[in-house]
Amino acid sequence: MTDESFDLSVTRLIDAPLEAVWRAWVDHTAEWYCPEPWRAEIVERDLRPGGHSSMIFHGPDGEAMPVEGVFLEVLPQRRIVATDAFAAGWAPRQPFLVRIDAFAPEGGGTRYTATARHWTAIARDQHIAMGFDIGWNTATDQLAAVARRLTVRH
Repeated sequence: MTDESFDLSVTRLIDAPLEAVWRAWVDHTAEWYCPEPWRAEIVERDLRPGGHSSMIFHGPDGEAMPVEGVFLEVLPQRRIVATDAFAAGWAPRQPFLVRIDAFAPEGGGTRYTATARHWTAIARDQHIAMGFDIGWNTATDQLAAVARRLTVRH
């Protein structure tokens, strides 16, 4: 059983169809995943259960923050679950969170929820102090902008 008090979430109704939001998440991650002026460099991404993910977050002052993990669940146009508790080859790491991205059609748009499920209250509080609210809301705004752009193209 999970302690949902360790969860932090962002929920948004995105004015774009589910297919466009999914494509934005899957195919255009580098364009939205980090709140500007940060950017995400995708090093490796095997989007399937057990697949490895490796990114580097680059900051405006030359910061580089590697982020590594594995995908636990991938249900196309429904949900992506990933964790940083493992590196490539299922090597255990000090875990920080399980990330759950959920997608659902709603009206002509998409209900998108991104949840950071932390292992401990300390990790949750650390994420809050790091700027979870501003960062994840900004990233979600950027995801919505990419999805709307994809909708206009097609």
